[in-house]
Amino acid sequence: MKLYHSPQAPNPERVTNFLKAKGKLEAVEIEELSIMKQEHKTPDYRAVSPFQQVPALVLDDGTTITESRAICTYFEGIFPEPNLMGADPKEKALIEMWDRRVELMLFLQFATWFRNTHPAMAPLEVPQLPEVGEKAEKSARAMAKKIDTHLADNDFLAAGRFSIADITLYCFTGFAGVMKWKPHEEFANIGQWLARTKEKLG
Repeated sequence: MKLYHSPQAPNPERVTNFLKAKGKLEAVEIEELSIMKQEHKTPDYRAVSPFQQVPALVLDDGTTITESRAICTYFEGIFPEPNLMGADPKEKALIEMWDRRVELMLFLQFATWFRNTHPAMAPLEVPQLPEVGEKAEKSARAMAKKIDTHLADNDFLAAGRFSIADITLYCFTGFAGVMKWKPHEEFANIGQWLARTKEKLG
């Protein structure tokens, strides 16, 4: 298997941290691409990922899987321990619920803010729409506050234990620094959760 990865980009980091939590990071060949250098738009990489997405996982039989959550689902199947996506229908639903909340209501809003207001993104986001970015910033900050409230009574996001939902939030907390935002410092419960999550990831 070969995993195309872009260091520090949140979706690729989601997959590598998932593998790290599984203790299987060395089980996959990793090839790094630079998104900022637009290496994901080269003809060679388009042959791997027609939508120019990173990460991409190429299986030994030539099958290509993109979308970080889909790649993690594959790894959950072939590396079942430790379980990170739910051991029964209830756990699976709760973990997916929180994973999607973080992805869609926090991560996506933050990405919209970042892409539309950060100078470094101007060549990739044409045209940038600052008013869209400002609205997304408010949504991201409001969701972070809701997550902080939830974590006041929960050590981890879902099902009473560490899961992919925590990995997704972990990647977000690191990525948020590109906008000089540190939600783990702004919100005490997120800060305490982050310390617990770092212990899980080693």
